Amino acid sequence: MSASALQVARTGLEAQDTRMRVIANNLANVATTAFKRDRANFATLAYQDMRVAGQQNTSQNNFATGLNLGTGVAVQGTSRQEQQGTLDTTGNTYDVAIQGEGYFQVLLPTGQLAYTRAGNFSLSGQGEIQTSDGYPVQPAITVPTGATSVTIGSDGTVTAMVPGSTTATQIGQITTATFTNPSGLQALGGNLLQETAASGTAQIAIAGQTGHGTIQQGALETSNVNIVTELVDMIECQRAYEINSKMISSVDDMLKNANQTL
Repeated sequence: MSASALQVARTGLEAQDTRMRVIANNLANVATTAFKRDRANFATLAYQDMRVAGQQNTSQNNFATGLNLGTGVAVQGTSRQEQQGTLDTTGNTYDVAIQGEGYFQVLLPTGQLAYTRAGNFSLSGQGEIQTSDGYPVQPAITVPTGATSVTIGSDGTVTAMVPGSTTATQIGQITTATFTNPSGLQALGGNLLQETAASGTAQIAIAGQTGHGTIQQGALETSNVNIVTELVDMIECQRAYEINSKMISSVDDMLKNANQTL
């Protein structure tokens, strides 16, 4: 039984180490545009049924309770917390934020679409609106050379004053994507997410329509990481790790005592 206790405590150490890594990543991204914090979820490992409740004890009696020994804990997965971050006004023309549900669409070099909440866009050398990593926003929008007063409406309509025109001309439309289960999106890094079978297919629509948030120009969504919450979780995780370490030390002392006695 002592050896089994060592194994159970070891799973506790591994689980808390993984949780601490999740917390560390959250804190590292406290200033990352539109970052969504992750939460580690735990699940018990398989139980060893030494005796099943209701099992026959004698010819006339059954056990009222069972004897089930747990084998430890494991990280079941991580879930992304999708709460809206606050909007920070920047005043930059190509900084945009989504107020509500939805993601911007960008085109990867592989030809696949990726999705992001980070709207810190800029112009390419050809005037195409792109991410800071150079991925073009989809649908593609190119600002004509010499255009001024570029405006992005709450519905994603992009207009500008182009040479030779006395009124604003529509040059593009930013649409947004929503998902049935946004937590099922796969994180790629670089503030990008990718569609999976768990997330469901992307539902594309104009910003502001049912289920889709509106777009605000000149603002960026901040990270939804709360430093105080993460610090409390970190302390709790540290204490749990220490307790499991203490368990290993205690079981080791028991084994030493048994060896010396026997």
